[in-house]
Amino acid sequence: MTTLHTIVLVVHVLIGAMIVALVLLQRGKGADAGAAFGAGASGTVFGAKGSANFLSRSTAALATLFFCTSLGLAYLGTQRKAPESLLDTVVPAELAPVATPTGEPPAGQGSSGVAPAVVTPAGELPALPSTLPVPPVPPVDGG
Repeated sequence: MTTLHTIVLVVHVLIGAMIVALVLLQRGKGADAGAAFGAGASGTVFGAKGSANFLSRSTAALATLFFCTSLGLAYLGTQRKAPESLLDTVVPAELAPVATPTGEPPAGQGSSGVAPAVVTPAGELPALPSTLPVPPVPPVDGG
């Protein structure tokens, strides 16, 4: 997750919390009938009409910002690079040098001591030699 993605995500969550707070502060449509007779005007900070106007415009502005951050998060989410798998990596063209106990290159290798390149199609493993060396088995004492 990039730094920009984290910042936009934090701003998005804060805007969402502010929208919830503003919606809870607003009065419902049913409160207009009581406010028309002077019952609710003294309880507001901005006057009888000012609070509804201010809160509804603030909510609309925050809803627009919430929409923009949602689009930004969707865009940033698609721009992230997928994690690479070790199984998808390319086989190197040359293998590491193989040393024998005598220090000479094994048969089939040039004087450079580098094994010949094994080229296989992607996803396939190189074939194993038909004869594999068998390690000596230590004798078992019969006693």
